[in-house]
Formats: sequence, C-alpha cells, structure tokens
Amino acid sequence: MSADGSLDHGSGDHATAAATVPPALGPACVCGLLAGTVTCLFLPWLVPAAAGGLLLLAGLAGWAARWRGRALAAGLAGAGWVALHAGWALGSWLPPAWEGRELKVTGQVLGLPSHEARRTRFEFRIDGDAPAPVAGRRVRLAWYDDFGATGPGPRLALEPGARWSFPLKLRAPHGLANPGGADAGRHALAQRIAGTGYVRNPQLARELAPATGLDAWRARIASRIDAQVPAASSRFVRALALGDTRGLDDGDWETLRAVGLTHLVAISGFHVGLVAGFCAWLAMAGWWLWPRLGLFLPRPHAAALAAMAGAAGYAAVAGFALPTVRTALMIAVVAGARLARRPLGAWQALALALLAILLFDPLAVLQAGFWLSFAGVAWLVWCLPTEGGRRWLRDFLSAQGVATLGLLPLGAVLFLQASLAGPLANLLAVPWWSLVVVPLSLLGTALEAVHDGAGAWAWRAAGACFAPSWQLFERMAASPFALWWLPEAEAWALPVALLAAFWLLLPRGVPGKGLALLLWLPLLWPPRELPAPGGVELHVLDVGQGLALVARTSRHVLLYDAGPAVHDGWDAGERAVVPALRALGITRVDRAVLSHGDLDHAGGWPAIQRTLPTGSSSGPEGGPVQVDRPCRAGEGWEWDGVRFAFLHPTAHFPYLRNESSCVLRIESAHGAVLLTGDIGEVVERRLLRDPRRLRAEVVVVPHHGSDESSSGAFVAATGARLALVSAGRGNRFGHPREAVVRRWRHHGAEVLATPRSGAIRVWLDADGLSLRERRAWRRRLWYPDDPPP
Repeated sequence: MSADGSLDHGSGDHATAAATVPPALGPACVCGLLAGTVTCLFLPWLVPAAAGGLLLLAGLAGWAARWRGRALAAGLAGAGWVALHAGWALGSWLPPAWEGRELKVTGQVLGLPSHEARRTRFEFRIDGDAPAPVAGRRVRLAWYDDFGATGPGPRLALEPGARWSFPLKLRAPHGLANPGGADAGRHALAQRIAGTGYVRNPQLARELAPATGLDAWRARIASRIDAQVPAASSRFVRALALGDTRGLDDGDWETLRAVGLTHLVAISGFHVGLVAGFCAWLAMAGWWLWPRLGLFLPRPHAAALAAMAGAAGYAAVAGFALPTVRTALMIAVVAGARLARRPLGAWQALALALLAILLFDPLAVLQAGFWLSFAGVAWLVWCLPTEGGRRWLRDFLSAQGVATLGLLPLGAVLFLQASLAGPLANLLAVPWWSLVVVPLSLLGTALEAVHDGAGAWAWRAAGACFAPSWQLFERMAASPFALWWLPEAEAWALPVALLAAFWLLLPRGVPGKGLALLLWLPLLWPPRELPAPGGVELHVLDVGQGLALVARTSRHVLLYDAGPAVHDGWDAGERAVVPALRALGITRVDRAVLSHGDLDHAGGWPAIQRTLPTGSSSGPEGGPVQVDRPCRAGEGWEWDGVRFAFLHPTAHFPYLRNESSCVLRIESAHGAVLLTGDIGEVVERRLLRDPRRLRAEVVVVPHHGSDESSSGAFVAATGARLALVSAGRGNRFGHPREAVVRRWRHHGAEVLATPRSGAIRVWLDADGLSLRERRAWRRRLWYPDDPPP
C-alpha cells in the first residue's frame, strides 16, 4: 500500500527486470502458454497424439520467432504439450478388457500407507516384468481384512519402500459424477495413477524385501513423533514436520475447512518458502561472520544456493508432494537468476516459475493447489509494494486482506464453500504456526536425523505450542457462521467474480466499487432453477452400487434413499449425497424415505443426519433403520401442488428386505414418477392389481435392473417414457441386465444408467419432460467412453 493507504499497483523495478529476460520468456508468452494448456485440457475430448505433436512443433516455431503473435504461438505449444502428456497418462490406464482379472504382480510400496479400521490404502509401483498393460504402472490399492475378522490382519506389516508380491484385481480410475462431488478421474490423471483395485486372497501376499528409501525414513520419523509427543497433538506435528496427514480424521478436516486453515496444516508452499528463506539467512550470516568465504563464493550466490538446497530438502521430507515441488521450482528459478546475475522483478519471477511448472508437469493445472498458489502470489505482487519498509504489521494485514478477497472466487468454485472465520483464523495461525510450531517441528526432525532421540524435546515443544491454538480454532469452527456452503454456479460466474475482486482492489478513488459487489451475486447466490408450483425435479445421484434420489418441488425437498456405506469404510452419504445437496443449494431435507434397510440404500443416512437438518423420515415397518413413521400403502401428502403417495408395503406386511421396499408415486401437474426401491416380481404382481396407479412418465428401475424384477407386465403397465437405473460401474451383479434393458426399451422407454450418465437431472414441468446427464453436460476428456446400458 502507498502512504495514503491505497493499494500500490505496479511499483518496483519491473520494467528494468523485464529487460534482463528474453521477451519469449516474458509474462505475456507464459500467460499464452497457460491459456493453451487449460483450453486443451478441458476440452470434452482428447486431442490425438499426431495433432498434439503438430501443435507443439508449430507453436514452438512461432514462439521462437520475433513477431507480435508470439503469445498466441506459445498457447499452441502449450496445447500440444499438454495433449501429449494427457495422451500418455490416459494411455497408461488399465484397458477395459483387463478390468476384473486377477493378476499376480510384484512391485514397491510408494508413499506412506494409510492404515484404517478395516483396510489399508496405499500406492504401488508394479514391476516391469508384469503383463504389458500393467507393467511399470502406478496404481492405488486397498487391502481389506478378511470377512468377519475381529482385528487387523497382516496388512499392518505394509511399510513404505518395501517390495511385495500380491494377487490383485484392478480397474481403470473411475469416479462418480455428481454436483459438488470430487472428480476421482481428474485426480488420477494428475497423479498419473493407472488403475485402482484391491488385494485378493491376502494370505498369498508376500514381502520380498524390507522397507528402504526416503519414504521408509519418513515412516520411522512419524513413528518416533507418535511415541514422543502427547497423542492430542502428535498427528498435527507429523503433518507439519513430514506432510503426513494420515492421522487427521474427518472431524479434524471439517474444523480446518471451517476456519480456512487446510493450506497450513500440511507442508505447503508457504512453509517451503519459509525454510528456503531461513537457509538463505543462515548462509548470509555465515558469510558475514567469515568474510573470507566470499573469496570462494559471493555471498548472494551462497544465499541463493542455500535457499535452493533448503527448498529441495524440505520437499524431500514431504515426500515430494506436488505443492512443495511447485514452490521448490519457483525458488530455483529465482535463485538461478541470482546466480546468473540477471535480477528479476516480481512479475518476471512469477512468470518463469509458472513456465517451469508447465514444462515440468502441465497436468498440474488439474489440481486446486496450482491455481491457489499462483493466483495468491499474483494478487500479492499486484497489490502490495515491492520496496522494503518497517510497516510489517500493516503489510501483513494488507496481505491477508488481499489474499482473502482475491482467492474467494477460486475457493467458491473449487470447494463450494467460503470460510467466514478464515481471515481471523489466518491472522492468528499464520504467524504462530508458521513461525513457531513449524520451525520447532522441523528442528526436531533435523535433530532426529542426526541422532535418535535428539529431536524429542523440539517435537514436544511444537505440540505444546500447537494445542492451545487448536482448541481456539475448534471453538471458532463450532460457530454456525464459520463456514458458508455455496451452491454450484455457472462457469461464467468465476471470471465475473474475479473482475469484481480486481475492481475492489483498485486504488482508492476509483469509482463504482459498490457496484462491483453486484458482480459477486452470480457466484455467491446463483439461480437454483427451482420448479414452479405443480412441477417436480428429480436428481438421481451417482453413488455407485446403491440408490440416492432427491425430489424437489418449489419449496420442499424429499430424499429417497441415502446411498451405500460400508462400516469403517466408504460412505456415499458423506462423500456424494451431502456434497450434492449443498451444491444444489439444499440446506434442509424436509422428508426422507428409506426404501428398506439394506446398506446400499440406507447406509449413508446417519452421515446425512449428522450434517444437515432433516424433517420426518419413513421406512418399512420392522426394518433395521430407525425412522419416525412407517411407509404404508394408501398414505401420502401434498407439497406445492404435487401429490406423494405410498403404494407398498401394505399394513402388517412383514419385513422381507427388498420385497418390503417403500414404493412411492409422485404425481405432478405435468406427469408422474414411480420410485420402486428393490422390489421383485412378487411385489410387482401385487401392484398390478391396480395398474392405473403404476402409470408414470419416469420410473426408477426396480432393484438396479436385476433379473428378479421389471417383469414384462409391470414394465408395460407403467408406460414409462424414461427408465433410470442407479448402479455401480462394472458391478459384480451385472446390473442392469441386458434383458431388462431390452424389455424397457421394447415398451418405449429411454434407459439411462448412472455408470455412464453420472447424476441424472429430470424436470417435469410446463415444458414437459426434460433431462440432463452430468457426464454429457460437463464432458471431460478423462471420462471413459462406456457403451450405453
């Protein structure tokens, strides 16, 4: 900021520095490179390798030439370069023909295995002598305890760096596609994961060689921290010292998200910068104490080399996590310029660091950390002065304000949330954790590397300093105002919100800043597209082998089933249903119907109840899930001109799991919907006694499309125009069965299934029946080209 309090834009020696670097490496060309990379990577299809190679060659030729279109040529080069990388990464994915095969492979455990109550998750590099489709591939695996086991099995012997032999079952990376949901396919592509799977017949697993290497050392240090630091703080000291977040549970992450501190708890780029700066300061102090060292190496060069060494060493301690590698590359660029005696301005340094990242790993743009890192630095460079000063407190507060306002649009789009407590929490945590807790954690790690037991006092001091601040942040996170969940907005809302942030951060005196606040509305309060009275909207969520459906009227929300969950394992209610509800702008479920008590339909219900306010709940009488009232044929209610009525089970019907499913008919002014749960042909015949009740434009196919349901008479009686199937991709039951799909199509229904479509959105309103498939609507090149059901 300038002396009058306004933000100082463009101060410093940018013009002078720019002259020291070729224009081809300037910010304009690097921005062109970034634009080409992003454009190509978010196309709905993969650019062929031949076309990518031609784009790269043509772009490089134009980039090297002296003409005004150099930035455009850099964009072509970026598109070609990332197309080749994406093609190589996707080409390494497991072919469909090999999915589900049992393979006997050998290889090495990568990273730190995560041991949970019933399973261990880890990454594994398969040896080159395996079958060609998996040879040399990096895969993500799970090792489960035997069914009925009362305690952890031999999986706890799995250590990082060890070599093992496993029988495996693999499949290509494939995530769910829901509003607000994480994209597992994109994550796998960015991490170069070729497949996911699990260990078959664990009794046949054999360790071939003990743990060695950097990850093995990190695991030993993590164990020592657990032994030396009180349990309440040890998991955080591990995270800050080693980037080992395995000990953090869901509650910890919820607290961190609520107070906006997820970027600090693990080793981040900011911490790498602190270590590099400290190492540079030590070198400067050493050269000041012993001036004769300058005869061998100038002091600025020594500081640059020390910064590079510190950043590289810290990145290694963190297991070369991508955020640390990015920052280490940025520091290397600046230090290299110092060694070459070519001073860089802030913008030029940022551009060269971005260039290094895009050349080293163009797929990094798929990760949220990439955008937050570079956008945060860019906002600070633009808004804050480059000359030194003694107003450190004022500059720190200004930096926090700029970062909070500038990164709010990205956080809203990437995470669909905004931490209202984040600015205050960061004001406290950034100086205390980064300048006290992290240095103590690192000092303990360094001392422990020199001598066993030497670092215990520093780790304990770090834990003691961390504990009071964590208690404060837990209280802040408990406030209902700490975290603001945002609905999913249209793509164009992000650039509009960034323009608003730019406008608000302009110097004082720029007119119309109040109007800039209006530009936030499309992002923070997007239109929810609610049905008009008498209309109904359905969302069949993509939850794998299970069912979760949301029905909305103009003012009410019904949840029919809650998705699958496994005890001490994956929970679709927490991972898929709740994020989807929040992305749809739903803050309360007015009524829930759990069709029956099987875990693939009701498993996610407890997680939903813990997270969102819920009204009444219904389910079959005598079922294992506790509900407020039973669902009984003939009972119903009306919301906003839409009638809801149960068709099954009848009073005194015994609980028979699938056959007891609550069958619900939703009748709007523009058509009807039939929700059938897992009923089979026996119940279908009972319902056919009054076929008029079965007429519906939209039917959720019974029992995921199994052979035991969807009889010809039942399908004909519905007269459905649209039949929806919720099932898991490549599920072991073969749902939906081909004969069932053909039967629905024979009677005139279009059949859609969540494995291929992702979440399916259906409208019944004055315009008739319309739908939207999530995967087709937001097509990405890493989505598999599955055949229709």
